[in-house]
Amino acid sequence: MRTRTIAVGWSFLLPNFAGFAVLTLVPVVLLFYYAFTEWNIFGGSTWSGLANFRQMWDDASFWTALRNTFYYTAFHIPLTLTVSLSLALLLNRKLRAVAFFRTVAFFPYITSIVAIAQIWNMLFSPSYGPVNELLRAIGVDNPPGWTTSADWSMPAVILVGTWREMGYYMLLFLAGLQTIPAQLYEAATVDGASAWQRFRAVTLPGLRPTTFFITVLLTIGSFKVFDLILVMTDGGPGQSTLVLSQYIYQKGFEENQYGYASALSIVLFAICFLVTIVQFVINKRRSS
Repeated sequence: MRTRTIAVGWSFLLPNFAGFAVLTLVPVVLLFYYAFTEWNIFGGSTWSGLANFRQMWDDASFWTALRNTFYYTAFHIPLTLTVSLSLALLLNRKLRAVAFFRTVAFFPYITSIVAIAQIWNMLFSPSYGPVNELLRAIGVDNPPGWTTSADWSMPAVILVGTWREMGYYMLLFLAGLQTIPAQLYEAATVDGASAWQRFRAVTLPGLRPTTFFITVLLTIGSFKVFDLILVMTDGGPGQSTLVLSQYIYQKGFEENQYGYASALSIVLFAICFLVTIVQFVINKRRSS
């Protein structure tokens, strides 16, 4: 009976593990090997040691992509956290048609990224876009060029990224809000606490695990942002929105420099890993 139970358990685990090993684990292991080689699709790999990393150090485009990645992450995370939490607090009340508004907020997350990018590019059009028309109507004489401007292209992408993802993280915050006992709010109200005091003393501490989880997801997703920028700006104008994920794609699949692309991927992996570890340490200290 014990052997049969173990066999049944493994029968459920093995298909998923086999797919994970073939499609994820083996490529990741090979990635660390190819990062130290010179290899492209037209020939075999040649061991080159740290040559790819030395090339990276002297690569101006790499540093531009790294700087843009941190730029996107630094603004996208707090903005998305703030907007999604605000929506969750608003839609956690007993309102008419609240289910409809939750669906509307979540809908952009499941919409095609190509459709989203094309629509927002038209909205941000400098000459005939509704966004600039509205700005002119309220007295802005020279509205931004948005995706056609090197200075405003990244803010435009950040705004669209926040709009697209806020509904998903709103649902996570809503789930976290449902776990906070209503008695805590009632006790705070009886003690004379204002709405802001209840938010600081009850809501934020109760949402700490949810906020930490969302922050980790947002951090990893922000560092790995690719599809939105590829479709919306393609890294331009110039290299104003070029990020590490897109640069890896360019080197690997457009220029066939698979060894160098692997080295870039290791750097991106190391950044995500280190930032996540720091977040875990900070969260552990605050919880203790």
